[in-house]
Amino acid sequence: MLEMKAVGKYIVINPKKEISVKTKSGIILGEDQREDIRYREANVVAIGSEVKRLKKDNKIYYDKAAGFSIEIKGKLWKVIKEHDVVIIL
Repeated sequence: MLEMKAVGKYIVINPKKEISVKTKSGIILGEDQREDIRYREANVVAIGSEVKRLKKDNKIYYDKAAGFSIEIKGKLWKVIKEHDVVIIL
């Protein structure tokens, strides 16, 4: 696995792949099209030195509109800040 470190307040996460949902009318909605779910589950991959409440491998829920995506060696990662995390499991 790729070893990486986040900087400062940033957290690198691996979002859980969401499944598609079929509406009552038969329309299939992909994960990005669902407006009824605001928060997504993810695993913490790396934390910055200023992050106090999280540890590597924590399972979290975060605001899906937060942060940005980055591709490293062909794998897509999401980078968010600690205040975007709403639940730690």
